[in-house]
Amino acid sequence: MEWIGWVATAAFAASYCFRDPALLRRWQAGAALLWMAYGFAIHSSPVIVANAIVASLAIGSTWFRRAKPLEAASTPAAPAPARGSPAPEA
Repeated sequence: MEWIGWVATAAFAASYCFRDPALLRRWQAGAALLWMAYGFAIHSSPVIVANAIVASLAIGSTWFRRAKPLEAASTPAAPAPARGSPAPEA
């Protein structure tokens, strides 16, 4: 079962190649699930618990961050002043 640990290592290392934060967190959650499988295979509670926490945080942060853009999108933003126009008076 050592191969699961190597696959988990490769998956986690590959996560550094992602630029999209949501995709990064999903990939890291998947890698943490692989680490959990490895922890079960070697009967290591610390590996299981640590990666359960990481997977939960990665999935949770993806879930909660997904809701924020919907709230922000409902409030229209003020248009930016044209370049070279005078600054608004306070």
